[in-house]
Amino acid sequence: MNNTLERFQDDFVQAIYGDLGADSSIAALVVQPGFAIYRNTIIKGCIDALQANYPTVERLVGTEWFRAAAAIYVRETRPTNVSLMEYGETFADFLVQFEPAKELPYLANVARLDRFWVKSHTALDEESIDPSALGKLPPEELGQAVLRTLVSAHWIWFDTQPIYTIWSINRQGETLADNIEWIGQGALLVRDDGVVTWRSLEQGACAFLDACAIGMPLEQAANAAIEAQPSLDIARMLSDLLTAGVFASVGRSARIS
Repeated sequence: MNNTLERFQDDFVQAIYGDLGADSSIAALVVQPGFAIYRNTIIKGCIDALQANYPTVERLVGTEWFRAAAAIYVRETRPTNVSLMEYGETFADFLVQFEPAKELPYLANVARLDRFWVKSHTALDEESIDPSALGKLPPEELGQAVLRTLVSAHWIWFDTQPIYTIWSINRQGETLADNIEWIGQGALLVRDDGVVTWRSLEQGACAFLDACAIGMPLEQAANAAIEAQPSLDIARMLSDLLTAGVFASVGRSARIS
């Protein structure tokens, strides 16, 4: 690509998002009425995509507030893909720094769960293992079993905020109770038979999945879970995760020290 064409393309993209230098190669083009229409169409498409990808955030702040914030985000963060289905990967981080959002300290974390929903929805298809798979292993091999999570499985622990409750109630269009208990919560989202499902998670379960995600065998993952939450019922937690269809495969690994 020659330098003239490359500069023209760069200036064209910058002009769309309102960042055009005085010596731009397309200064004459951007003053044309047709360019303004084109630019507004592109910006609106990005805002619409954010609105579709973060419906829970929108419900909490209202459409007008959301679209105003989205317009600022769009001008700062250009799409990296022609498809806008996954646009807005850094929107939660944007909300952390966005001054008008600071009176809603839970908003960015709600956005993280909206983002998890998108990632679960668009993940590659995989089948989960049968809940009885671990029971078929010889007892002496159980501790070294390695559970691989589905690519559609996403989880997170929030230390001090009931984010899962706030998110799930609003995601379903229901009304949040006034007396919600302000405590830490975990969340798990996974796609099951083409449908994204979600549930709350204990802190130990989040630690267990974190350990599984880096390849720790079952024994060490269980120890990590107990360290995070000494009162955790490991057997019940593992049964719940298997029933939820979180795991894609079970294998065996050399001992990790």
